Amino acid sequence: MASAMSPKTSGSGDAAALGDVVIGINQVTKRFDDFVAVEHANFGIRRGEFFSMLGPSGCGKTTTLRMIAGFEQPTTGQITLEGKDVSKTPPYKRNVNTVFQHYALFPHMSVFDNVAFGPRSKRTPKKEITRRVNELLEIVRLGDYADRKPGQLSGGQQQRVALARALVNYPSALLLDEPLGALDLKLRQAMQIELKRIQREVGITFVYVTHDQEEALTMSDRIAVMYEGHVEQIGSPQEIYHSPASVFVAGFIGVANLLPVNIDSISGANALIQLPGGNKVSLPIGSLAPVVGGAATIMVRPERIFVATAEPEGDLPHLKVSVTDLTFQGPIVRAAVRCADGTELVTHIGDGDDLPMLRPNDHLWLTWEIEAAKLLPGVDERHTESTESNTALIEV
Repeated sequence: MASAMSPKTSGSGDAAALGDVVIGINQVTKRFDDFVAVEHANFGIRRGEFFSMLGPSGCGKTTTLRMIAGFEQPTTGQITLEGKDVSKTPPYKRNVNTVFQHYALFPHMSVFDNVAFGPRSKRTPKKEITRRVNELLEIVRLGDYADRKPGQLSGGQQQRVALARALVNYPSALLLDEPLGALDLKLRQAMQIELKRIQREVGITFVYVTHDQEEALTMSDRIAVMYEGHVEQIGSPQEIYHSPASVFVAGFIGVANLLPVNIDSISGANALIQLPGGNKVSLPIGSLAPVVGGAATIMVRPERIFVATAEPEGDLPHLKVSVTDLTFQGPIVRAAVRCADGTELVTHIGDGDDLPMLRPNDHLWLTWEIEAAKLLPGVDERHTESTESNTALIEV
C-alpha cells in the first residue's frame, strides 16, 4: 500500500542521514501580548518520521502545532515547509492537514464520501478519487465500512475515518492535536498501535501533540519535551528515557528517583558525590559543567534499583532507607521509601526478590550499578507537577 502513497522513508533511516527536513522551526518565538508561549524554538522534523511534542499543559506544544498549521503566525522566526518559508501563508495554502480531538465528520455522508470530500473539492478525477479512498480505507482497516454513516461507527473507527480523510490528499505532514483524548483507556492504547502502523504504511510525516508520556514513548521516532515555552530536549524515546538532559525531563518521563546532592570533588571525567547516609560514589560528568560544592541531581529509575535487607558488600552506591508505603501492582510491588535526609524514592520489588514480608517502617538497603545512574545539573522541583492526568486541558 505504501508505494501508492508518498515515498516511504523511516525517520531514523536514510532521511535522517540525509537531513531530509520537511518542517523547519527556525528560532521561532510566539508572544500573546506580554505572555511568551514559545521562545526560540529551533528544530527540524524529518520526512517520514513520527514526531511528538510532549509536555504539561501550557508548555507551548499546541501553539507550536498551530504555527505549523498556519492558525497562528510566529512573532519572530520562521516556519518552513519543504524548504519554503510559510510563516505568513494561510492554512488552506499549506500542504498539511490537522486531526483534532473532535473529528468533525459529516454525519449525513457515508464513510466513503467523508474521505472523498477533500479530493472532490480539489476537482480530482473521479477514478483517482475512488482509487485513493479505497486505498486509504484498506490501510485504516475500514474497507468493509465504506457505505456506513459515522453514527454507525465506534469512536476508534470514527477516528480512523478522520485519519483517512486527512491523508487522502497526500499532505507533506499530518498534524495531530491530542486526537486520542476522548477515547477510553483500552481503546486509546489500541489506537496508539494503530496510529503508528498507519503512519508506517503511508510514509507521511506525523506531528503529534500530547501531554501523555505513554503515547509519546509508544508511537514516536523522536520526541521534543517542552516546558514553559522552551524545548528542553529532543531525542528518541530511548534517549529521552535513559539519558534525560535535565531534571524536568527525567521527572516528566516515566518514574524517576531524583536525589539532590552536592559535588565533593572532581577528578578527570568523574565527580565524587556524597549520598544521604555518608556513602560516596564517583559518577561520570557527561555534559554537566560541575563546580565543587555545586548542586546536582542523581537520577535512577526504579527498575534499575536492587533491594536487600542487609548492607551490600563492594563499592556499588547504596542507601539505607525506611519503607513508607507498599502498593501491589500485579507483577511487582511498588515500594515507597525514605532516605535519612527525608528524600522520597520509589523502587520495584518483583517475585524473584528474596525478601521477607515487608511493612511500613521496615529498613531496607538500595543499591544500583554505576551505569544505571545519571548525573544531572542543578536541583529542580518542576517535576513535582502532576504528569499523570489524562484530563483534556485547554492550553496556549
